[in-house]
Amino acid sequence: MRLGLLQYRVGRYAGVAEWGAGFAARIAEAAAAGAELLVLPEYACIDAVAAPLPDLAAELNAACALHDAILAAMQRAAARHGVWLLGGSLPWRRVDGSVVNHAPLVAPDGRIAFQDKHCTTRFEAELWGVSTGAAPSVFETPWGRIGVSICYDMEHPALPRAQVEAGAWLILVPTDTDTLAGFNRVRLAARACAMANQCYVAVATTVGDAPWLSALDTNRGYAAVFGPVDRGFPDDGVIIRGEMDAPGWLYADLDPAAIAAVRQDGAVLNHRDYAAAPPACPVVGG
Repeated sequence: MRLGLLQYRVGRYAGVAEWGAGFAARIAEAAAAGAELLVLPEYACIDAVAAPLPDLAAELNAACALHDAILAAMQRAAARHGVWLLGGSLPWRRVDGSVVNHAPLVAPDGRIAFQDKHCTTRFEAELWGVSTGAAPSVFETPWGRIGVSICYDMEHPALPRAQVEAGAWLILVPTDTDTLAGFNRVRLAARACAMANQCYVAVATTVGDAPWLSALDTNRGYAAVFGPVDRGFPDDGVIIRGEMDAPGWLYADLDPAAIAAVRQDGAVLNHRDYAAAPPACPVVGG
């Protein structure tokens, strides 16, 4: 399977129609390069909002109002190019008025399945009012089961582990980080997850400065794919990585059979031996 990860430069658009044209061009570029599964970063599509707006609340409300129009643009692009598309993530206002951050996985036939962000950051919870979403799930694809772990969720190992235990060989991580520290937390967690679970973990991130958007004003990071640190894989587990803060697509050819093989006959068997419930830790001395 050929994976495309977008280092997404946040743009400035007059509205959703202008944004849609730029979005369609990005998807067409990756499809022309042979990508079959495309991944955008967390909150990338918030730049469809015609900014600036007076405050964070107004920005969030505007993004929620564009939710369905953004999804429709994703469906059109996936159908036109015959690709699977993880459209980053976007805020969605539920019937009860609460807002969750969820990632849409769009199939070429227009079907959409969602993964909520389960753990919210302090910015989301305290400043934006975004609520905790549903627990992890896995998605059936032509290449087998995959999981989606949105940004901060990757920093909580039990969440992607649940997806691996449900059969995932690949975890997609759409992320939006405004500091190098934040990016490195996600990056290091992703590398650890790939090692501990003997799986692929693929990160896509926003890049560039966008002072007209309160939620996406600063964006740091690079896209990357990490794998097991074991036979048949690079000694540091880094399959491929992009250039820091540089926009563009990053492509990787991934083989689920390679994951099955290393889980069966690796130098170590991290996936099998994962200690989900370690023994009690006694207090010694004192």
